[in-house]
Amino acid sequence: MKFVCHLAFGPTEHMLPIARAAEEAGFDTLALSDHVVHPETVKAPYPYTADGSLRWEPFTDWPDPWVSVGAMAAVTERIRFVTGVYVLPMRNPFVVAKAVGTAAALSNDRLTLGIGTGWMEDEFDLLEQSFRARGRRTDEMIEVLRKLWKGGMVEHRGEFYSFDRLEMSPAPRKEIPIVVGGLSERALRRAATVGDGWISDRHTTEELRSFIGRLRAMRAEGPRAHIPMRVMVSCVDAFDRDAYRRLEEFGVTHLVTKPWVLYGGREEDLDSKIDGLRRFADEQIR
Repeated sequence: MKFVCHLAFGPTEHMLPIARAAEEAGFDTLALSDHVVHPETVKAPYPYTADGSLRWEPFTDWPDPWVSVGAMAAVTERIRFVTGVYVLPMRNPFVVAKAVGTAAALSNDRLTLGIGTGWMEDEFDLLEQSFRARGRRTDEMIEVLRKLWKGGMVEHRGEFYSFDRLEMSPAPRKEIPIVVGGLSERALRRAATVGDGWISDRHTTEELRSFIGRLRAMRAEGPRAHIPMRVMVSCVDAFDRDAYRRLEEFGVTHLVTKPWVLYGGREEDLDSKIDGLRRFADEQIR
């Protein structure tokens, strides 16, 4: 199992030093979150807490993921990057393909695109993208992205997007994996049958066992059954090597964590975050 350090909710100026420290400590991947704006009044309830409340406060930093990947890739050599998750259907697919393809080229293909369909309709309105049918658009956008990243002349005729032969350069040298977030039946099916894997919310070990069992059954029935599935999870009751081995045994490939939280590190204190990251690496990775 590989270890992923999540950078959500932290100060933007911490990203580069943490990227260097995480690579040195042996983490496999850095994860980045995505929102464009934070409305003063959010109309929709947040779907991942019991009472619909947000997990962050106004004025929390949400740096652009692709600018961030470019900056962190420039100061590292090995560590990978994943968006956990990027709200795909509130963007134009050509703009996404260009940004992600460029980030892949500049990072030497150290990139996984983690996507979700989104929940905050306010942002969709501001970015002038329809909130309705966003699931179907996501499915087609994945197809469009993969075509644009192939290199050479491609064309597409679909329900939402159609274009004549064109090419987009630079094209990634390697296929960019796409992992899908979400807990609904449709999201899980998208992850298993269209995507390269799944990225979870926060769950217990037994909840993850159930989700992964469903994903495996869907994967076995779909067109990508022959491709190994990435399963990137955040687990709320696994804190040592034995617990991590149990996760690995039933299919977890990547554990996502904010390691400093386990040692009392404060989000605004860079030194305590790096200390926690290194302690976690000494105890759990090395």
